[in-house]
Amino acid sequence: MRQDHLISAANLSRESIEAVLDRAAAIDADPAAYRQRHAGAVLALCFFEPSTRTKMSFDTAMKRLGGTTVDMGTVESSSVKKGETLADTVRVVEGYADAIVLRHPSEGAAKMASEFVDVPLVNAGDGAGQHPSQTLLDLYTIRERAGLDDLSVGIMGDLKYGRTVHSLAHALTNFDVRQHFISPESLRLPRNVRFDLHESGAQVREHTDLDAVLPELDVLYVTRIQRERFPDENEYHAIAGEYRIDEETLDAARDDLSVMHPLPRVDEIAPEVDDTEYARYFEQAHNGVPVRMALLDELLTQAEAER
Repeated sequence: MRQDHLISAANLSRESIEAVLDRAAAIDADPAAYRQRHAGAVLALCFFEPSTRTKMSFDTAMKRLGGTTVDMGTVESSSVKKGETLADTVRVVEGYADAIVLRHPSEGAAKMASEFVDVPLVNAGDGAGQHPSQTLLDLYTIRERAGLDDLSVGIMGDLKYGRTVHSLAHALTNFDVRQHFISPESLRLPRNVRFDLHESGAQVREHTDLDAVLPELDVLYVTRIQRERFPDENEYHAIAGEYRIDEETLDAARDDLSVMHPLPRVDEIAPEVDDTEYARYFEQAHNGVPVRMALLDELLTQAEAER
């Protein structure tokens, strides 16, 4: 990627995506070759929201590249609790690290923060906005099973608030993919995302029922209904529990369907699906390490060359 930061999947080209995925495949094939690639480098983890997979996989990725990490800790234990602005936080952290990974509850926070630092900054989720590093590992998981062209991909669940959905939808426009969005009317894709997809010439269809489209899907990407994103608690309770996947649901699916999920799940995929050939979500989570190693390698190498 010829860019200093990774803020949005909308900024990724097919070439830049494939470069990261190819490097991730090389790391998967020979991890020892990358073990001291960035010895001495420091990655700052600034998470203003809870995280398990993203935070731990970035931590692991940096350490497997030979570097170290510094962790801001929780908001409650940081100077943010005293009223420090995000701009001041990242300017301070920039002095301690060679790159920053930022998660923040406000949409647009990562873009704003990137304007105050010279080290690479990766958006690890900005509210209901974007989560581009998740998208890269999603694409890697899809590519390993089915390639990235001539596919039908169904994306189901919370399409309104789901940042992983918005990122993935934008990135898939770089490939020959038919995108099917399955959700309740109240959780359909935001208008600005639909506009961007249509402007890019993407093949997009929206549905309220999975049954009609399931038999043609190569990939079914399921997302949870995100309680924390709902401004109205009653709206959440009215929707929760819909669009649940179990073995019976998948009777109509193709034998080679990949069921994916960015995790965490609540009850939208029944545990009985875990042991089927369809389940790809734990593999998907594990792919976070080689993909984020590849991403950090790309960004740090570029930053070092520009110094």
